[in-house]
Amino acid sequence: MGMMIDDPSAEQLAQVVIRGLAAGQPVEIDGLGVFYPDPAGGFRFEPRTLAQVFVAYAREDLAAAERLYGDLAAAGFSPWMDVAKLLPGQNWPRAIESAIESSGFFIACFSENSVSKRGGFQVEIRYALDCARRIPLDEIFVIPVRLDDCRVPRPIQRELQYIDLFPDWPRGIRRLTGMLRREAERRRKRPATGRRKGWSDFAPLEPGCGIVESSLESLK
Repeated sequence: MGMMIDDPSAEQLAQVVIRGLAAGQPVEIDGLGVFYPDPAGGFRFEPRTLAQVFVAYAREDLAAAERLYGDLAAAGFSPWMDVAKLLPGQNWPRAIESAIESSGFFIACFSENSVSKRGGFQVEIRYALDCARRIPLDEIFVIPVRLDDCRVPRPIQRELQYIDLFPDWPRGIRRLTGMLRREAERRRKRPATGRRKGWSDFAPLEPGCGIVESSLESLK
C-alpha cells in the first residue's frame, strides 16, 4: 500500500490523495477505501465493503499478530495494525484511538506475554471497552482471541467469549472470520434507526461529495 490517511479534513484529504496519485501511489483512507492511479481515467476508487478490524497485541506477539493481519486481509476484511498503518511523525496515540473508533471490530490478542504486561496493549483494550459501552448491547465489537494457553483476565472472561487460535490456527481463523461475517451481515439487516453510524456502515464515494470529488475530477 502506498499511503494511508486517517481523520484529515476534507481539503487536506483531497490534497494528499492528489499528490499520492500524481506520484503513482495508491492512497488508502481509513474507513472509506483506496484510490488507485489509473492511466485511462486518472484514478480508480475501490470502497471498503467489509468491516475494518483493529488488531491489538503485545510487542512480543508481533509475528502472530502479523499472521492474523494477513489472514483477515485474505478473508476480505480491512485489518488495522499499528506497524502496518502508522506513518512516521504521525500522532500515534490519537491515530490509534481514531482507528479503534472507526473499526467495526476490535480483536484483542491475549497470550502469556500480554495478560500481565503494562503498556499500550492494556490502554487499547480499555479504550475499546469504553467504545463498546456506546453501542447496542446485542452487538459484538470486542473479540478476545488466545494465542496460547493463557488465562484471560477475569473482567474480560466474565463478559466476553474468546476464540482460541491454538493449537489449530486454521480452525481458529475459520471460526473467527465466520463470526465476523455473520455479525457484519446481521448489522446490515438491522433497521437504519438501530445502527451505530461510522463503525459498520460503509459506502463508496458518490458524485457530488464535495471537495474531494471536485478536486479529484481535475485528475481525469
